[in-house]
Amino acid sequence: MRGTHLVREARKRAGLTQAELAARAGTTQSAIARIESGAVNPSLEHLSSLVRAAGFDIDVRLVPYDDHDLSMALRNRTLTPEQRLDNMLAFERFAREGRRAMLEAKEAEKRSRRRPRTPA
Repeated sequence: MRGTHLVREARKRAGLTQAELAARAGTTQSAIARIESGAVNPSLEHLSSLVRAAGFDIDVRLVPYDDHDLSMALRNRTLTPEQRLDNMLAFERFAREGRRAMLEAKEAEKRSRRRPRTPA
């Protein structure tokens, strides 16, 4: 998510106008508008102060890079339309069977709870 989106999202979640956020942050409404429009690229420190002024915080942390989606997209580009359709249909069957198995397991659990337990 871009910084411009973070400021806008925090402001909207707080129910603030640009002018209200600006007053809380000690800046101008036009400065907030420039950030939200993407005309200005604020630093992480400035973003954090604006988001805090709206009553939120930004949690920044390092996580391992995951290129799984990109790898899958690049792999799918090498497939024919027929192969892509086959993959989609196979996944749909897999998902349907998983849902069926889950529902069967829930029903079995309900049945086992309904059985009266006999004392040993």
